[in-house]
Amino acid sequence: MRLFQNSGLYPSYVPRLRALVASGGARSFADQRRVFLSDRFGAAHFLQPVLAEESSAFFTNADDDVLQQTWAREHGLPADTSTEDILLAQIEHHRTEVFYNLDPMRFGSSFVRRLPASVRCAIAWRAAPSPGADFGAYHRVICNFPSILRSYEDRGWRASYFAPAHDPEMDLYAANADRPVDVLFVGGYTRHHRRRAEVLEAVSRLASTHRVVFHLDRSRMTRWAESLPGRCLPLARHRRPREIQEVTAEPVFGRDLYAALGQAKIVLNGAVDMAGADRGNMRCFEAMGCGAAMVSDTGNYPPGMVDGETMLCYESADEVVASVRSLLDDMPRRSSISRRGSVLVRDVYSKSSQWMAFVSIVGSIS
Repeated sequence: MRLFQNSGLYPSYVPRLRALVASGGARSFADQRRVFLSDRFGAAHFLQPVLAEESSAFFTNADDDVLQQTWAREHGLPADTSTEDILLAQIEHHRTEVFYNLDPMRFGSSFVRRLPASVRCAIAWRAAPSPGADFGAYHRVICNFPSILRSYEDRGWRASYFAPAHDPEMDLYAANADRPVDVLFVGGYTRHHRRRAEVLEAVSRLASTHRVVFHLDRSRMTRWAESLPGRCLPLARHRRPREIQEVTAEPVFGRDLYAALGQAKIVLNGAVDMAGADRGNMRCFEAMGCGAAMVSDTGNYPPGMVDGETMLCYESADEVVASVRSLLDDMPRRSSISRRGSVLVRDVYSKSSQWMAFVSIVGSIS
């Protein structure tokens, strides 16, 4: 199978990637791509042949203009070649048979209809409500949120369950026994995350007796509201509570994220309201894969992620504080939950299992 996987960059991650590329002296397309893949950003979604750099697999971030323009120059394309045309040229040059796209909002059905004849199936990952989007030309739309899959089927699209996977590089961080951070949270913060903000505020009050660290990627409006000029404006609802600000550190990505998770006894997780009661965002796989005990909000989790066995669930801000306290006071129980969670992700959600599931989906299309 000649596999082509396309992904995309999170805007807040771009400065880190540019710095890594510059420090590594990566000039060619292959070297820039290798720097990105080595940093493991988003690796839970990347298929086994991509991470193994097999010759039959091609990977790119089509929204990375620097990376894509480098490939275009190396292959003699005009400087004004569009993002879409560069991606099409890469697919044609690779002689792709299976196109797997993690960025279907940017490259929807109109793009799929332009794919070269060598492509026999196109698969899109999309794990969020997508009003107005058109994925109808894809042979299959996949994710690990059943309610979202049902919404796709209601629109006449073929959909299949497919989950993120354990990145083997996580094992290096899971093995760390020295975990000085008691409670860690890594994620976004905007005024739209009302329930998340309530939970974070409650947990931040534990900082008087425990080491609590929140690596928050603040929205532009939150940053502005908390700036000196912004404090003179009526933007209070966009600002973080003082308790949260006091435990906030800079956002972390890639291997820095793995390192942070590997330093934490407990990782706090909280879904955003986009998939109803379905749970199983990538942070679940990263936190458990890096050996932390995960405390997350109640909902319908992927098989094996069970409250009281491989993780703990909470329903309210008061309950999450009680759960965190109980785990911090009971090291044997915390160690048992973190160990079981780590083994679950490593063994059940392995890269080989993910690849077999993907091959099965392709086989059902062919």
